[in-house]
Amino acid sequence: MQLFDTARQEVVPFEPRGGRVGIYVCGITPYDSAHLGHAFVYHVFDVLQRRFRDAGLGVRSVRNVTDVDDDILRVARERSVDFRELATEQVRMFDHDMAEIGLLPVDAAPRATEHVDEMVDLIAQLIDGGYAYAVDGWAFFDSGVYPDYGRLSRLDHTTMIELSRERGADPDDPRKRHALDFVLWQSSAPGEPSWPSPWGRGRPGWHIECTVMSTGALGHPIDIHGGGDDLIYPHHESEIAQAEAAGIAPYVRHWTHVAMVNHEGVKMSKSLGNLVFVRDLVARVPGAAVRLLLASHHYRESWAYDDAEVGAAAARHRRYLDAMQGGGTLSHEAAHRHEQRFFECLDDDLDTPGALNELDAIVEELSDGSGAARGTEGQQLLGRLLGVLGAETEAVPA
Repeated sequence: MQLFDTARQEVVPFEPRGGRVGIYVCGITPYDSAHLGHAFVYHVFDVLQRRFRDAGLGVRSVRNVTDVDDDILRVARERSVDFRELATEQVRMFDHDMAEIGLLPVDAAPRATEHVDEMVDLIAQLIDGGYAYAVDGWAFFDSGVYPDYGRLSRLDHTTMIELSRERGADPDDPRKRHALDFVLWQSSAPGEPSWPSPWGRGRPGWHIECTVMSTGALGHPIDIHGGGDDLIYPHHESEIAQAEAAGIAPYVRHWTHVAMVNHEGVKMSKSLGNLVFVRDLVARVPGAAVRLLLASHHYRESWAYDDAEVGAAAARHRRYLDAMQGGGTLSHEAAHRHEQRFFECLDDDLDTPGALNELDAIVEELSDGSGAARGTEGQQLLGRLLGVLGAETEAVPA
């Protein structure tokens, strides 16, 4: 497989090690329902692991849960519920929504609150090594002693400061030695959850959580690590810095990032409130149709949600169902040719739109009567290839 690597900024061969692949995807902060932007990211990694498994590789997939966070605590206060209760309910709803669109269950879903002790240990190691410092009950990574900060994102110092401010950090925090220093540990406010540490009771920063959970679940180097491309900076940039500073190197072999889904002119996000919820889509069309909608967009190209696409995806789903019900066959040679082209598309930087075009070609050949009288059943071939895209469907009466 050829796959774009964010760190190298080019499409490169992905080489499995020992017949196995470990995939870590940054998961949700569970305080609201799953939206189409979430679905696009996790659909991409689901197809990736399905392709690996179809090729005979063993896959261990990990998707964490950031279950202690400013947003969770804020929403929990607003709803007068315990933050753990809120997180548990939202994770349950998220898992249900993802199952509705056919995502495979992950092999591990570590929660940040379950690994705080390990986070404290890693922060202490960074402080002892001179890569971090503690002040007023907080601990910060010292970007001034890590010259490669910015290597993944390839952003200049000024842009990183601007993005830090935009994405929730505070470059002007007087406790920091440098504007780009990031939080490893923060002192909890009254009434907030807290854990003991050498720097006082508090809670971990966001970046340290994923480094601990990813390496804890997969070891290192992690074969594929990724998420939405809004995580490149500061989240994944900071993960690399603290991991390498702690001697966890190489940390990741291949970085994979998924483009944003836009709606109403800007990226779809909880903070902006311009959301299209997965549960609303599956109330209108089958989950397999939602997967076909997602697969019609290449993972590295940002796209804007258009309600008309939902109808087009449902119509495509119906065409596939009709073809599977039709009982048509292809010659073994034609079936092999279509299957080969389908996988060539997926292996070419996960070109799911191209793979769908090949499925359309199969359907056309089946429907125009040019298929062989005896050969590979269309239902069998379409069913298998749709399964690799996570759009499994059954031939049922219309």
